[in-house]
Amino acid sequence: MFIKIKKNCGIQMEHNGLEKGRLVPVTSNFLLNLSQVAEASFYTIKDRKVRQDLEGHDIELPLQTRVIHLQMTYLYATYKETINGNKGRLVERQYYKLYFSPENVDTYEELRGVVDQQVANP
Repeated sequence: MFIKIKKNCGIQMEHNGLEKGRLVPVTSNFLLNLSQVAEASFYTIKDRKVRQDLEGHDIELPLQTRVIHLQMTYLYATYKETINGNKGRLVERQYYKLYFSPENVDTYEELRGVVDQQVANP
């Protein structure tokens, strides 16, 4: 099953394809395959968090910002053969963090509901 992340819904996103700590608005629709998600977590920001936009300007996330963190399976990973000059293998799985402002709770609840439907909780 796919979930559609819609553009212009006030969602901000962070993922591995960006520099660490960068946050971008979702400006085009895209689909995420829920069968390729290995881990999902949901949380609310309780402490001051600062990220940066693509130009390097600070963005302070409001308290009570809700986050959906989707960690993809190992099929969607990058491998590094050397780590700080040492031989070894580092597997970095792809992830998507979707940030929903406190005013955008309806969109958050809609997406969380779709993910929750895929979870068996006997």
